[in-house]
Amino acid sequence: MDDSAALTGITVITLAVNLPGPLAAARLTAMGARVIKVEPPSGDPLQHAAPQYYRELAAHQEVMVLDLKTDSDRATLDSLAAGAHVLLTSMRPRAAESLGLPSLVERHGLVHVEIVGFNGDRADVPGHDLTYQAAHGSLVPGTMPTVPIADILGGERAVTAGLAGLRQREQDPAGTSGGIVQRVALDDAAHWAAGMARHGLTSPGAHLGGGSPFYQTYATADGHIAIGAVEPHFASTVGQMIGSDHDTLTRAFAARPTQTWMELAHTHDLPIEPILNPSAPRLDHPGATS
Repeated sequence: MDDSAALTGITVITLAVNLPGPLAAARLTAMGARVIKVEPPSGDPLQHAAPQYYRELAAHQEVMVLDLKTDSDRATLDSLAAGAHVLLTSMRPRAAESLGLPSLVERHGLVHVEIVGFNGDRADVPGHDLTYQAAHGSLVPGTMPTVPIADILGGERAVTAGLAGLRQREQDPAGTSGGIVQRVALDDAAHWAAGMARHGLTSPGAHLGGGSPFYQTYATADGHIAIGAVEPHFASTVGQMIGSDHDTLTRAFAARPTQTWMELAHTHDLPIEPILNPSAPRLDHPGATS
C-alpha cells in the first residue's frame, strides 16, 4: 500500500541529529509530512561523517540553521512551532529543558517525540548504539556491528510514537490536553532487538546461530552466499540437490561461482543471496524485476 500521502498536511520540526532522529524524519517525509530540519550552527554530525547518507535522509526536507542558545533564534523556532504538529528531538531531557522545549510543546500543543538513551532516573545518562547493544548482549566481543540496531529500531519506534501522538491529538480536537510527549528510549529498543539472543535462538550453535547447515553462510568459488532454508520444504530441496550436512555443503558451494548458485536459487525457488559489500551494486536473482 502506498503511504506517500498519509501525512499530507502534517508539519514536523526536527531538531534531531546523528542517526535515530534523521531516520525517523526521513520516514515521516516519505509518508507525506512537511519536515523542517533545524540544525545547530555546527551542523548535523552525520553530514560530516557520511555526506551522501546525510543527503539521502534529508532529501525533500527544509533545512535551516538556528542557534537555539540565542533569544532571536528561539523566537524563530517558536514561530515555526505555531504552525507545526510534531516536534522530534534526540537529546537528553536536561538539554531539552535548558532550551525551553517542554514549555514550547505545551504552548503550541505539539506532539513531542523525544528520543532519549534511557528511561527513568537514567534518562540523562549518555550513550550510543554501541553501548546500548553492549548492555543487552547483541554484540560479539572483539567485533563491531555492521548495522546500528538500536538506532534503526529507535528511529522506527519514533515514527510509531509520532503517529500515536497524532492519533491522541486527533481525539482531543479542543487541545485540552496541551502538549503530548511520546518518549522513545534507545535502551528499550536495544533490549527488544536482543530478544532472540536472550532466548537462545541466535546463540552460537543454536538453530539460527550456526547450528543448522541450512541457515548459514558459505564461501563460493568467487565470493560468499547466505542460505536461509529454515522451512522443511526448503531444507529438503537443498538436501536433495546439494547436500544435507555442513561439510558437504561447504565443499559444494566452494566448487562453483556465486552466479551459479543464484541461478539454481531462482530455478528452484530457494532463499539464497550473495553476501555483498554494502557499497557494491546488488546482484539480483536471474529474472528478477526491479
